[in-house]
Amino acid sequence: MRPDRIVVGECRGAEALDMLQAMNTGHDGSMTTLHANTPRDGLRRLETLVLMAGIELPHKAIRQQIASAIDVIVQISRLRDGSRRITDVVEVIGMEEDTVTLQELFRFRVTGTDEQGWIQGALEPTGLRPHLLDRLFDMGLQLPDDIRELFPDTRSQAISR
Repeated sequence: MRPDRIVVGECRGAEALDMLQAMNTGHDGSMTTLHANTPRDGLRRLETLVLMAGIELPHKAIRQQIASAIDVIVQISRLRDGSRRITDVVEVIGMEEDTVTLQELFRFRVTGTDEQGWIQGALEPTGLRPHLLDRLFDMGLQLPDDIRELFPDTRSQAISR
């Protein structure tokens, strides 16, 4: 079998180890969900779920597998009005010693509420350029115009100079 994508519904237990191993087999485009309060808590939870598999793996090895398998974490939160919104987009950069390093790319900023009490706001860029962007450009992916405007492919400009 040669799948193009690996999608695992919700990780809630020991299947997280199988999911991580599958994501680290060279397939571009994997996805799963899990419940956590923040992107950093999501990484901790994933590590705990892997430990539930009962296989004695060092914590650093699990974190290295996580850092290698995951590029982006998208946090969806329930706001105080009951709505759900994407509140954070975080890039997994790699490892520094025993810690998985993250870079926040977008965060939800509340601007107020409307007449019905629904929270208004927008996902705003932090201004940090994603490390994985050049890889996306190399793959020839058609990125949305607003992402291309925010983060242009500067490599071609450097070559033409």
